[in-house]
Amino acid sequence: MAGQPAALLGLEKTSLRQQAVAALRVAITSGELAPSSPLVETELSEMLQISRGTLREAMRQLQQEGLISAGARGRLYVRHLDSKEIRDIFAVRAALEALAVRELAGLADRTTAIAELRAALDVMDTAVLEARIEADLNFHRTMCSLTGNDTLLHSWISLEGSIRMSIMFAGLDRAVGNMDVGRHSAIVDAIETGDADEAAKAIQTHMDWASANLVA
Repeated sequence: MAGQPAALLGLEKTSLRQQAVAALRVAITSGELAPSSPLVETELSEMLQISRGTLREAMRQLQQEGLISAGARGRLYVRHLDSKEIRDIFAVRAALEALAVRELAGLADRTTAIAELRAALDVMDTAVLEARIEADLNFHRTMCSLTGNDTLLHSWISLEGSIRMSIMFAGLDRAVGNMDVGRHSAIVDAIETGDADEAAKAIQTHMDWASANLVA
């Protein structure tokens, strides 16, 4: 487009890709696009009203997030998890988040961190269905972010797609059952005591219960 700044064109393209990523992410994690279902470019590009090139960029990001997997001849499918993968994901989550709560419990002044985590729990307490799942993810993401450890936060975020898939493994009803505010409050209470071992134990207990609930 004559006279249009190249940077602006790039921003528009990026925004369109991001919108496609968000729409597909919701469709996958809500179950609208079922696990193992094939992702047909012509159908999806028409549904989203975007070019196939933009769609490929969006699906490439979702593949990196762990929501999409490649099958024979490079065909893309909605990722399907089995029980072992669920347990593995929660084991890695437990290790990352145990580090997070240890660092938070070790802070000389934990007031701000505790206040932010309790505020995140207040949001979870009033949210329903998909919004409650997002509130749960935000709580755990915030917990990692508050440590100030960028590598820890990046590691957790890189796993977020897989976490979303694991949460939806047994369906929405059982997924929402994992978002119990009381069990999350126990983690915050343990951090507030300043006992790093107790905080790490609270995370392990939380993750063990959550993974068992999903694969039961």
